[in-house]
Amino acid sequence: MEALPRETIVDVLEDRLRTDILDGRHPAGSYLPPERRLADGYGVTRTTLKHAFGRLVQAGLLETRHGVGTRVRDYARLGGADLLPMLVRHDAGWVREVFEVRRGVGALIAERAAERATRPQRAELAALLGAVLRADGADAVQLADVEVHRALARATGNRVYVLLTNTLFNAYLPVRSLLKGPFTDPEAAHARLAPVVEAVGAGDARRAREAADTYLRDTERIMLDGLA
Repeated sequence: MEALPRETIVDVLEDRLRTDILDGRHPAGSYLPPERRLADGYGVTRTTLKHAFGRLVQAGLLETRHGVGTRVRDYARLGGADLLPMLVRHDAGWVREVFEVRRGVGALIAERAAERATRPQRAELAALLGAVLRADGADAVQLADVEVHRALARATGNRVYVLLTNTLFNAYLPVRSLLKGPFTDPEAAHARLAPVVEAVGAGDARRAREAADTYLRDTERIMLDGLA
C-alpha cells in the first residue's frame, strides 16, 4: 500500500478506508487486518488509525469489539438514512434512488400540508415562494426552493415528515452544484413551484398532491439530465 501524505493525515486515512469499505475491498461482516499491520501498510501510527476508526464507527461503517477487532458493519442492512450523504458523495447512482423516494414523500407531504396547514403557515409558504423569485444565482434559488419544502413538511404537523425532508435534502445538497439545472432561472423555478403552494393555500389536497408530483418529476428530470 502507498504511504499517505502527512497533511491532514487522519482525514486522508479516513477517506481511504471509507472508499475501501464502500468499494467492497473490505466486505460487510469482515474484520479488518490487525491494527499494527494496517497502520504499517498505510504508513501511519496506530494512534492515527484509531482516530480514523473512531470517525468511521460514528459514521456507521465500522464496529469495534474489545479484544476481538474491528469489523465492517453491514451498513446496507443495518444502517440508517443518515448514511445517505456519504453514499451519494461516493456514488452518484444513489441520487436516482434518493429522487425516487423524494417523489413519493414530497407528493404526500404536499397533500397533508393542504389538509392541515394553519393560516400563518400558509402565509409563510407564500413568503418563502416569493423568496425563490427574488433569489440571485442558481445556488441561492435552489436553497430558497428547499426552504419552501421544509415549510411544507412543517405544515403537515408531523415531525417525521420534517426529519425525512431534512434527510433527503442533506443527501444531495452537498452535490447541488451538479444539480442546478432547474434553478438557473428564478422565474421558471418560481413558476414550477407556485402551483404547489397555491393548492396548499387553497386547502385542495388532491390538487396539491398532483402539483407536487408534477414539480418533483420535472425538476428530477432536469437535474438528472444535467448530472448525466
